[in-house]
Amino acid sequence: LSEYGTMQITVYEQKPTAARKLLMAGKTGLNMSHAEPFSQFIQHYEPIDWLQPILENYHSTQICQWMDGLGIDHYVGSSGRIFPTAMKAAPLLRAWLDRLHKRGVQFYYRHRCIEVASQCAIFEDNSSSVSTQQKVVNADAIVLACGGVSWPHLGSDGAWQQWLAPEHLKQFSASNVGVRVAWSDFMRDVLGQPLKRIRAWTAEQPAYFGEMVISRYGLEGGLVYRCNRSLSQQLAVYDSAILWLDLLPDLSQSVIMERLQQYKKQSLNTRWQRLGLDKAKIALLREQIPKRLWHDCAQISMSIKSLPIVIEGTQSIVEAISCAGGVRSTALQTGLNFRQQPWLFACGEMLDWDAPTGGYLLTACLATGRHAADGVYRFLSNPNCDL
Repeated sequence: LSEYGTMQITVYEQKPTAARKLLMAGKTGLNMSHAEPFSQFIQHYEPIDWLQPILENYHSTQICQWMDGLGIDHYVGSSGRIFPTAMKAAPLLRAWLDRLHKRGVQFYYRHRCIEVASQCAIFEDNSSSVSTQQKVVNADAIVLACGGVSWPHLGSDGAWQQWLAPEHLKQFSASNVGVRVAWSDFMRDVLGQPLKRIRAWTAEQPAYFGEMVISRYGLEGGLVYRCNRSLSQQLAVYDSAILWLDLLPDLSQSVIMERLQQYKKQSLNTRWQRLGLDKAKIALLREQIPKRLWHDCAQISMSIKSLPIVIEGTQSIVEAISCAGGVRSTALQTGLNFRQQPWLFACGEMLDWDAPTGGYLLTACLATGRHAADGVYRFLSNPNCDL
């Protein structure tokens, strides 16, 4: 807080503890950011023009410096993703909250905001086990960091949308979410198994390399999420969408066919295993290709390189890792405060932007939060300025 001068800062949190979504993210390693060059990094965001000036001032370099300042060691993985060495969110959160407490930031938990107007916020104070009280808090500036509408049980229930004019909001849609596939009972034995080292693409989107997981309802994981936007666009027009998979991206179709012919005297399962297909990939191939074609080397080699998966829909937005949509950029000044209410700021997943997993989500949340704080400082220094 020293960089912002003397301010009285208070945080109101509707849950009993802080940062529950951050703690949930930490269950899979807490991917804080990505170390790729900024020119590549920014390409993962939409819209780029709005976020670029914000992220230029605060991205992976600054996040690593911030973690260093908290005493949290970190490392860059082989994929370029940045993680705390402990691979957990709790130590980072404890260090972060400890620093804020020492700098005089006050925290009130179990305070649910029900309205924001006229430079005040109205809360339901549920901190007492006896009764709920209403509390009106006046403030020189208010920063809303209420999240989107995914994982509402962690706090981001989207109730804040009723405080804003409808024209300032773009409807939320699921992002980084699993897709539904109508599996037969044959797939039961491989549910929960990963499809590793594959490529995936759609008719409108180039191929990406990575992995995904076969789930009870269909497919999930980082590689699926990279294709979410294109699949959702198809589903908005048609009853289904097609996701294409290359199960052996390191081998050409001609090499696969040649090897299948070489192994012709062996059992079908052995032939496929010698190619490099594991149990999950073999099950998927058998699921998608008619049995009469299993021994057709040309057909199987082609299917291994471009296997079509019919996508029937996406999981509910409440199950999505993140969501697109939210407060439109046109409603805000460059300081992330509302044009018609310059004392009111918004940041994080409330804003209308989208990005895949891989450190991009947390980076943008931290960067927009930092940018809003800078906006608050400039506003309080000169309330009549155009941020």
